[in-house]
Amino acid sequence: MNRILANDGIHASGLEMLIKAGFQVDTDHVPQDDLAAVLPIYDAIIVRSATKVRQDLIDGCPDLKAIARGGVGMDNIDVAYAREKGIHVFNTPAASSRAVAELTMGHILALSRFLHLANREMPAKGISDFGAMKKAYSKGREIEGQTLGIVGFGRIGQSLAQLALGAGMKVIASDPFVEEAGLAWEISGYGPVEVRIRTRPLDEVLANADFLSVHVPSLGGKPLLGAEEIRALKKGVILVNSARGGIIDEDALLSALEFGQVGGAGLDVFVGEPTPRAELLKHPRISVSPHIGASTNEAQSRIGEELARGMIEFFRK
Repeated sequence: MNRILANDGIHASGLEMLIKAGFQVDTDHVPQDDLAAVLPIYDAIIVRSATKVRQDLIDGCPDLKAIARGGVGMDNIDVAYAREKGIHVFNTPAASSRAVAELTMGHILALSRFLHLANREMPAKGISDFGAMKKAYSKGREIEGQTLGIVGFGRIGQSLAQLALGAGMKVIASDPFVEEAGLAWEISGYGPVEVRIRTRPLDEVLANADFLSVHVPSLGGKPLLGAEEIRALKKGVILVNSARGGIIDEDALLSALEFGQVGGAGLDVFVGEPTPRAELLKHPRISVSPHIGASTNEAQSRIGEELARGMIEFFRK
């Protein structure tokens, strides 16, 4: 019987699949500092973003056969080294695309209509200052006809494009690895829709986007959008980062918000999680969420099932 440590948990649907397939699955979380002593008895480990599987841990587990990451990015795993050691490493890139895309649209809509501020202030000021708040938040903008730039046009970027097109936005995208993407999806009761989008150079997307959303993996600590790139954006652009903390330089973002180069920002991810900067959390032109892009019931179920299928297929070879 193969033993799996699901150290950051696994949805019940995936757990059930693994147990039915004859695996022993332990879901009690082992602290990072204790993993080196515990992991050697397991054949595989399933992680999310909390647990790190680095070279020293891999070296201490000679019988480890598989490492799975529930989610998209694998920057918390030394993937190349693990594969050199013959360990099977995989993730679940498709399962959470819709969830992340919907959260991104939520930030776009919130910032367009000041919902992030209204929700903060209505409980305290709604009775005493209703009229003043109505006046202050009555200068929102509609997203129909606005141009959404998407940087990183993989599964999440393409799912976001579907939502934006459905809302009447124009979509432009940049991705060095995707020349053209064919989007096809079902609209309930109205049949399939198909759209083809050719990607453009990054500088063209930056210069023409009214809203800009980034969907790229970690760049090793280097921001994709630093001060120079932010200066190249349309004045008043709204930025959204639901990818990785640091993809947008936080210092450059705060400065650009102060001087009006950036009109607003939606952040689901932060440098230094789980202790993000207070200036970002409290800023009146930043809509924030606590890294919940992939955290829907539906996405977690899909992730769990995709993890289970991957483990079952690998160990049955």
